Amino acid sequence: MFDKITEVNLLYDFYAQLLTEKQQEVIRLYHCENLSLSEIGDEFSISRQGVYDALKNAEKSLFEYEAKLGLLKKFAYTSSLIERVDKQIDSLISENAEDKDLADKLYGLKEIVDEIGDKEYM
Repeated sequence: MFDKITEVNLLYDFYAQLLTEKQQEVIRLYHCENLSLSEIGDEFSISRQGVYDALKNAEKSLFEYEAKLGLLKKFAYTSSLIERVDKQIDSLISENAEDKDLADKLYGLKEIVDEIGDKEYM
């Protein structure tokens, strides 16, 4: 579905509030700020191995939350459905361009679908 870095970042977006503050900070610094384990260790005054362990425990927690709640899976599925509906509407608009009333209604539907899609990523 996603590469591991992308998946961890998405899981973090969904479940960060369920992690401890330290876990949140370690993941944010490593994945979002691209700091090295050593740099993070300096920030927290812990060893590189301590940072590695904290990072792996935090990532493990994120994957466990996803296994139980499935928010990322639902998000990906919903996004793919929205994309399919959007493509169908585009196709119908192309096929019915000469029918102004129908095309206007389809554009209205497209605006709604686009708005739903935009809210998905907020």
